[in-house]
Amino acid sequence: MAKGEKDRVSLVVIGHVDAGKSTSTGHLVYLCGGIDEREIAKFKKEAELIGKGSFAFAWVLDKLKSERDRGITINITLTKFETEKYQFTIIDAPGHRDFIKNMITGTSQADAAVLMISAKEGEFEAGIAKDGQTKEHALLAFTLGVKQMIVAINKMDEGTVRYRKERFEEIEKETRRFLKTAGYHPKKFTIPFVPISGWTGENIKVKANKEGKDNLGWYKGSTLIETLNKLTPPERLEALPLRLPINDVFKISGVGTVPVGRVETGLIKPGMMILFAPSTHVSECKTVEMHHEKLESAGPGDNIGFNIRNVSVKDIKRGYVACDKANKPGGEAETFDAQVIVLNHPNQISAGYTPVLDCHTAHIACRFAELKTKMDKRSGKVLEENPKSVKNGEAALIVIKPTKPMCVESYKEFQPLGRFAVRDMKQTVAVGIIKAVTVKAVAAKK
Repeated sequence: MAKGEKDRVSLVVIGHVDAGKSTSTGHLVYLCGGIDEREIAKFKKEAELIGKGSFAFAWVLDKLKSERDRGITINITLTKFETEKYQFTIIDAPGHRDFIKNMITGTSQADAAVLMISAKEGEFEAGIAKDGQTKEHALLAFTLGVKQMIVAINKMDEGTVRYRKERFEEIEKETRRFLKTAGYHPKKFTIPFVPISGWTGENIKVKANKEGKDNLGWYKGSTLIETLNKLTPPERLEALPLRLPINDVFKISGVGTVPVGRVETGLIKPGMMILFAPSTHVSECKTVEMHHEKLESAGPGDNIGFNIRNVSVKDIKRGYVACDKANKPGGEAETFDAQVIVLNHPNQISAGYTPVLDCHTAHIACRFAELKTKMDKRSGKVLEENPKSVKNGEAALIVIKPTKPMCVESYKEFQPLGRFAVRDMKQTVAVGIIKAVTVKAVAAKK
């Protein structure tokens, strides 16, 4: 990072569908000068034409037509904005249950999360109900290593809420309870709760509304932007070998193949020979770009695109990991040993179970080949050797075999590539960290 440049922080906005994530995020970007008045006016006009005037700020982020028509976020959108202290990349993650895979990819790339909760009567309750996404998103954020969380209680201006302190406190109490269950223990994590209105912009940058009226007189805390400025940028793992999980791959005419993703560890520079694990494809990195600006190098935390030649878009997929061929590149995992904690499975889990594992940007079905030991999930003490099965609340050391090529690492060496969520029946059933990896031996192609 150049001297005098602001620290970069990746922020994911998560929460139940219709919590107002895209609208609030769009408004936040607008208030920080990330988008001009003309664009918003254009979006407003378009939104009103199809009878969705209140979605104007959301349209800053929801650029796909199918998303506009349904009014929900499907893909992950990256937008940047700056405060006095940091340069933020916002990842607006989808809240709809059908798109949870995209939300996991977004969250695995974030340094901090804003959990957006709707204060509207019925909407908050729907978000924390059995089928709601609020609890699951909080749990996934913790599993995927997001250690800093801000809770934004949105829609304070709504008719059933009317800026009431009682409603804010009721939601805060309930939310703190399930955040503790998800792993955000109050003794270890300080989680600020900020009341906002994504629609009117109240308490995002300034407390008062556009007419200068303060409807949140009882609230003595910081605005959302002040709270964001209090985040600490995570320690960047530059000294480690390069690991860059691929999020997407584009073919750009006149440029070539451009993989996109976030550098987790190490540095990537033009001229470096890149190996795309778990495949054996190798290509030279020609240029590195972030937000359309060319960089001399990119380090951990940077969301970038880089240009390569002689490798087609079909050869590289989301979930592959870009490594420096000359410095301990990753490989295809034959099997890996992982400590798995079962959270929410209706039955018992035994050998042969094949759910989908979400690890960094990869979503791959993996077989639980062997249950080695059952252990105490807090102390790690072995309770039983070779158990037949594990059930909710139990932890076990399990040998896992991917059904398709997959690149993972041990949590001790490369944290971002060493933790995963286990998904089945459209929900997170378990979480785990990887203890050791057995890599397939292969000769790399030139």
